[in-house]
Amino acid sequence: MILISIIITVLYLFLIGSFVFGFDKVHLFKLSDIQPKTKFSVIIPFRNEAENLPSLLESIKNLNYPKQLFEVFLVDDESDDNSLEIIIKSGVDVITIPNKRETHSPKKDAISNTIKYAKNEWIVTTDADCVLPKYWLDSFDEFIQIKDVVCVVAPVILTNQNSFLNRFQLLDMLSLQGTTMGGFGIKKPFLCNGANFVYKKDVFNKLNGFEGNTNIASGDDIFLLERVLKTYPKQLHYLKCEHAIVSTKPQPTWNELISQRIRWAAKTSAYNNWFGKLTGLIVLLKNAILIIGLLLSIIGVFNIKIWLFILIIKLNIDFFLIYKSATFFNLKNVLVNFVTGFFVYPFFSVYVAFKSLFSGYHWKGRPFKK
Repeated sequence: MILISIIITVLYLFLIGSFVFGFDKVHLFKLSDIQPKTKFSVIIPFRNEAENLPSLLESIKNLNYPKQLFEVFLVDDESDDNSLEIIIKSGVDVITIPNKRETHSPKKDAISNTIKYAKNEWIVTTDADCVLPKYWLDSFDEFIQIKDVVCVVAPVILTNQNSFLNRFQLLDMLSLQGTTMGGFGIKKPFLCNGANFVYKKDVFNKLNGFEGNTNIASGDDIFLLERVLKTYPKQLHYLKCEHAIVSTKPQPTWNELISQRIRWAAKTSAYNNWFGKLTGLIVLLKNAILIIGLLLSIIGVFNIKIWLFILIIKLNIDFFLIYKSATFFNLKNVLVNFVTGFFVYPFFSVYVAFKSLFSGYHWKGRPFKK
């Protein structure tokens, strides 16, 4: 048990340390005065988002980008609230269309079908519970003009609220974003977020979109990323720019957070990226070792000093990665909750992993099987 713990700890230290190193390898992108010319089609699926649509629509209205260079599709996935009424009354220039369900994945259906109507070269996806920054499309435009890209991954963060549940999610999101950037920095990209994702329309079509993954409800982002990485590895980039950061709301309850994470975990078995699978396995084993080691230490079977040693190693390397991410997102204030969140997270992650093996989940009022 001691030898296994040490081996996993060394692997974890090397893994997270590589992300810390890679984080700085992704250079900060700053906007300049380039004439905008890239044409975008923004696709935003929604279902019962009456509470969030006003903020989204206001942020669309305030986008700085020339109106003639982009269009926005809001795809209604069988909403039964007053979402449509809110969109119409807002007066914001968007195109509203109904989702056409063809598979087990409502979001993939919404994106695939809407791309057929999109008239522009570049597809941008985000979510209805997001708020878009003023220079969002400007950031993508300049990056596309300067870099040789066919697909761009960009940052997403949660809004900061004063509750432990929110701060816990925010710390986790900072860790995920740091890992995402770090993966790109070491040229092993394996994470992205569909709330801020850009790709060429013809690339989506050449790669057959989401074909082969439609039996899984989530994963519209990760599975496409894997295909782009395989076919266009040198034209896949991360946009590390403060003007490109999309913000979204945290889950309001622990039950909804667990349901969200089970939804995320449900797609991992279908990953083709070996590095992503290895990363997930090492992180899970490290969290499990901490719990098992603690329990065995309490009953005197495991050396408490060794357990404290592997705990301190994890605490320090986790903090380094989250600190770098918090600095980029200007959220250093959330670090006051780091230690508390650090001790809760192993129990949370192992519980979610275990539950995802045996149960489905509910999302947007619908049940989904694993």
